[in-house]
Amino acid sequence: MWLFLAFLAIPLIDIALCIQVGGAIGLWPTLAIVIVTAILGTWLVRSQGALALGQLRGSFSRLDDPTEPLAHGAMILVAGALLLTPGFFTDFVGFALLTPPVRAALFSYLRKRIRVQSFDMGGEKENARPFTPNDVIDGEFQDITRDDSTTKGPSGWTKH
Repeated sequence: MWLFLAFLAIPLIDIALCIQVGGAIGLWPTLAIVIVTAILGTWLVRSQGALALGQLRGSFSRLDDPTEPLAHGAMILVAGALLLTPGFFTDFVGFALLTPPVRAALFSYLRKRIRVQSFDMGGEKENARPFTPNDVIDGEFQDITRDDSTTKGPSGWTKH
């Protein structure tokens, strides 16, 4: 029910704010603000998203818990959707989600409310021996490259 109310209330708030701002400063300045915030928001989402992706890759390479970088990435994605939606309220919430302190506070709030039952990074099995860079894998091979003189023109799959 609360999701339905959010989908109903947010557009109404945005429409009311656009009417109020448009009445105060005029149509063209209002449209210019909406367009500039969408462009600025896209640039910020791209830079913040690249940073969050780097943090996610770092947590995977260190085999750390990727929950926080994933949550930050999801919040940045939601911020991007809100910033591309025309409206002042959605822009305010989108820009707020792009600031790391707001994301950290929201993540802290959500972490207190959500209980994770199990988490596994694909650790070692009981009898598995870890692979080291000095390990040698012995094998046989057969060279299957063809002699270039045996080819008879194009395969027919491409046009000349």
